Amino acid sequence: VQLQASGGGLVQAGGSLRLSCAASGRTFSMYNMGWFRQAPGKEREFVARITSPSGSAYYADSVKGRFTISRDNAKNTVYLQMNSLQPEDTAVYYCKADRLGGSILYAYWGQGTKVTVSS
Repeated sequence: VQLQASGGGLVQAGGSLRLSCAASGRTFSMYNMGWFRQAPGKEREFVARITSPSGSAYYADSVKGRFTISRDNAKNTVYLQMNSLQPEDTAVYYCKADRLGGSILYAYWGQGTKVTVSS
């Protein structure tokens, strides 16, 4: 699975962005999809996750109520709608695909897209 994240950019505080992560291959629907972020000088942290096949969504407390993760299996794409952005949301955002095959965890990362929120 190859992942291509896009949609980052510069936005003012209070603004919105929608990130997209397009996946290659025909098994996208089998994968749980997630978004992580890494701010300068900090460790990568979990942002949101959407499971397969149920489509259940989970969020970090810091983004709950502001961000929404969704997926379109027909387009092999996962989205992250980010509203009410704050300067502390500034980071490189990465998408991740994972699934459990028997006892083996298959996990793949995208290249990241940079989000900068100005105050």
